[in-house]
Amino acid sequence: MREFFSTRGLHRWRHFAFLGGACAASVRAADDAVWSLHAQSTVIEQWHGGFAAPYSGQDSLNPRREDKHTITLTFFLGRRLWTGGELYYNPEITQGTGLSETVGVAGFPNGEATRAGAKVPEYNTARLFVRQTIALGGATERVASDQNQHAGSRSTERLTLTLGKLSAADIFDTNTYSHDPRTQFLNWALMDNGAWDYPADVKGYTGGFAADWNLPHRALRYGVFMEPVEANERELDKHLRRALGQVFEWEERYVVDGHAGALRPFVFWNRARMGNYAEATRSPAPDIKLTRRYRSKAGAGLNWEQEIAKDVGVFARVGFNDGRNETWAFTEIDRTVSAGVSVKGTRWGRSHDTLGVAALANGLSGDHRRYLAAGGFGFIAGDGRLAYGPEKIFETYYDWKPVAWLALAANFQFVEHPAYNRARGPVSIFAVRMHAAF
Repeated sequence: MREFFSTRGLHRWRHFAFLGGACAASVRAADDAVWSLHAQSTVIEQWHGGFAAPYSGQDSLNPRREDKHTITLTFFLGRRLWTGGELYYNPEITQGTGLSETVGVAGFPNGEATRAGAKVPEYNTARLFVRQTIALGGATERVASDQNQHAGSRSTERLTLTLGKLSAADIFDTNTYSHDPRTQFLNWALMDNGAWDYPADVKGYTGGFAADWNLPHRALRYGVFMEPVEANERELDKHLRRALGQVFEWEERYVVDGHAGALRPFVFWNRARMGNYAEATRSPAPDIKLTRRYRSKAGAGLNWEQEIAKDVGVFARVGFNDGRNETWAFTEIDRTVSAGVSVKGTRWGRSHDTLGVAALANGLSGDHRRYLAAGGFGFIAGDGRLAYGPEKIFETYYDWKPVAWLALAANFQFVEHPAYNRARGPVSIFAVRMHAAF
């Protein structure tokens, strides 16, 4: 934290923000613009005090006071190719790590830690994809220029095909009130469905294809994406006949008393070179890596959002997976439920500010908890032994926008039973966030 608020730390963030703003200012959005250019920079400083922990393992949250920061700078470059065709490229620079090097809490408290992971600035091609939109008729609607989106009009009945490098969470399990750790809740199990072990490399991105058939009141989506070679690692598995993640989502949109809502049930099926918890637990020294072969994991989830007033929205998610085979790409959650509320500051004269409050609970399958209790380790959970208890998390934040392009947020999270261990914690986690978008 001292490094972040030092002269050098503040200068680093101002440099990132200025660079993004200068580049974005060179292009003006227009309906017929060939190019689209946006940028964002987000800095998160997060810390916790000491907490009770009679023992710790290699994947435990540090029980002593610690603070960490993450920094991301992303450019969103787009070019129209032909009618309905667009190319997008997102170069990204990241720096920093999550608390305890991003282990010790399954519902991890910093969503940007999936991108950052180095003590020095590191480049990554976050996205590089082609999108083809095919109009199928119906009315037209206006869309504004935004990140990876050209300004213009589009048909309400359309088929959108996307191919390339991207995040599966860009297209599936989206939620108006809880999906972006750069502007909303920070927790992993609030930005996405924690039980969806969505295909991704350690940075949160993958290669794949998605099809989105949109109608006036509903949408159907299907995606197929590459899995990593090793759990939570950078390299993607090129054996596509044996390692792929698939997801199918139905979105039903509706209006109640003039207020919009949506339901998004989905199912997923992953195949990768995963270990098996039951098989690993039978060993005197459980090691999930020694049991790896190509296996499958399946699960489902439900995502709900509802506007209840023009400045108030509520949301909820539930999800589960079979929990037999190794967590491979997202986080060690087999069961999850979350709910929250998002309130705009209109009621107190700050219409661009946002207050968010949410709670969630995560759980493990029987095989998974027995593996951890026997001394096994995953890539984010493992204290060497386990007094199992559901991981319960409360989060609240206030996002203040002094100007249109800058937001400053204060965030608090309370974690009970971190990494499902009743013997450790609870822990209070604090954060401040600066987010600039151009």
